[in-house]
Amino acid sequence: MMESILRALSMAFSMGWEILWPLILGFALSAVVQAVVSHREMARLLPDDRPKSIATALALGAASSSCSYAAVALARSLFRKGANFAAAMAFEMASTNLVLELSIIMLAFLGWQLTLAEFLGAPIMVGLLILLFRWFLNREHLEEAKAQADKGIAGRMEGHAEMDMSVTEGTLWQRLTSERGFTAISHYFVMDWASVWLDIAGGLLIAGALAAWVPAEFWQSFFLVDHPLVAKLWGPIVGPLVAVISFVCSVGNIPLAAVLWNGGISFGGVIAFIFADLIVLPILNIYRKYYGLKMASFLFVSFYAAMAGAALIVELIFGAVGLIPAQRNARVVEASISWNYTTWLNIAFLILAGLLVWRFLKTGGPAMLRMMNRTTAMGRSH
Repeated sequence: MMESILRALSMAFSMGWEILWPLILGFALSAVVQAVVSHREMARLLPDDRPKSIATALALGAASSSCSYAAVALARSLFRKGANFAAAMAFEMASTNLVLELSIIMLAFLGWQLTLAEFLGAPIMVGLLILLFRWFLNREHLEEAKAQADKGIAGRMEGHAEMDMSVTEGTLWQRLTSERGFTAISHYFVMDWASVWLDIAGGLLIAGALAAWVPAEFWQSFFLVDHPLVAKLWGPIVGPLVAVISFVCSVGNIPLAAVLWNGGISFGGVIAFIFADLIVLPILNIYRKYYGLKMASFLFVSFYAAMAGAALIVELIFGAVGLIPAQRNARVVEASISWNYTTWLNIAFLILAGLLVWRFLKTGGPAMLRMMNRTTAMGRSH
């Protein structure tokens, strides 16, 4: 028993070591973008669900934090300030599916084909969601959701969602090289890590356990590998369900996605699984707090349909042009640390992370971090 536990932990650590430098790079780039892109005018830029507003929502989401909880909280804040509900949900989806760190981790674990599929599939998913909202979301439910949102009931990462330290004066280079810019980058970097480290650690531990303990035969049977046509339809259906019960969201679900991909889930199935970080059980409960049970149920059904539909469309497109990998060689390996390029890159980026953490500690960061997940002045926990 102890040997199997140690093997699972070893695999989790090995996967974590392999992606350490890409994680640091991704969060550093995200922090740079957030430091020069202001959130203050977001609500004004999302007045309706027309293509221009939705495109803006995607761009703003891509420039924000990848933390699922912070994205959900910020989407509600935008809705309360007057943003269109559909546009706010599009922003939320982009915040967890189009951010830089997700693409970098997917490249490290899953390869360029799945990374490209996820990047192209996210706008398709948002487009399907907007259509579902237009067809099925009635004004009465929307008004009830607005009334519930205005109560300000707290979820998670409220402080992180409301934090806006962006520098908007001067040229882009002046913003990045200024004292305020450096401070903002360090704060966003550390607080993004604080937001998602549990998801990353949880994802690695679950992935390590599944890779070490679950035989390949189980995955092949569960994902209907022996029935290729049925498997293509089954994958996008079951992928989000696995995500719902896994509790892992944000970039933390990528290691588990690698295990599922190696296990035999379809191309579209692994994309649907990655999309589904916004309908895991803890976030569904936050939707209930934010918008009421009716809207939470509607969001689950509509998100699920959009995620599965977009994943299936992506699989059909990539299959037609021959971009689905023939070999399943995601980076789920049991490896020891050696003096290779990964180790040298990890050391270099750990130095960068140390510099940003030092700046964070010297500029009042710990006090802000303690406040990050507290309820806001108008909010209250239920």
